[in-house]
Amino acid sequence: MSDPRQIGLFDEGGDIVLDPGAVVLKGFAAAQGPDLLAAIAAVEAAAPFRHLITPGGRRMSVAMTNCGPAGWVSDARGYRYQAADPDSGLPWPPMPPLFSDLAERAAAAAGFAGFTPDACLINRYVPGSRLTLHQDRDENDMGAPIVSVSLGLPARFLWGGLTRGAPVRRLPLLHGDVVVWGGPSRLAFHGIDTLMDGEHPLTGPLRYNLTFRRAL
Repeated sequence: MSDPRQIGLFDEGGDIVLDPGAVVLKGFAAAQGPDLLAAIAAVEAAAPFRHLITPGGRRMSVAMTNCGPAGWVSDARGYRYQAADPDSGLPWPPMPPLFSDLAERAAAAAGFAGFTPDACLINRYVPGSRLTLHQDRDENDMGAPIVSVSLGLPARFLWGGLTRGAPVRRLPLLHGDVVVWGGPSRLAFHGIDTLMDGEHPLTGPLRYNLTFRRAL
């Protein structure tokens, strides 16, 4: 792929360099789509999707669940990772090897060899849902990248800078695209614009996102 220091360039495969340490790997996970969705369904059976409440009392429009040793949760006490599902009291489902292998390969392709995730946040979007600009800063290991996999309906990815007031770019993400960011871009603000109506052959009117992190 292209040198991650060359901002805004495309390589031969169409990958997009956003900023130093941040790249969109176009179609990287597309071939694994059916297997990834089957694994999501298995996780959902053990830990159903739910709409978390922010510390400020707002209900998130995106439904979510987790798998792996650590799961991200939000409630009146704040944002945090914990080993147990607060709804069931049971450990989060194990991370499928398919998930961890994909995350490791994508991180290596983006220049972050040796990444091993211990948390996978699974978000489910319906038309009208969105994820406002935010930083991923609840993890203990800020030296590890974030790996984000898009499945299903296309979305507009919001990519900002290291401050909330920095200019925001909007980039289309298609089924199978993977965004990886770390290093100098690890704390960049990012989000998902309001999801538009649509129908995907594998997910129907839904979009799923897998976000891999090193949380502990």
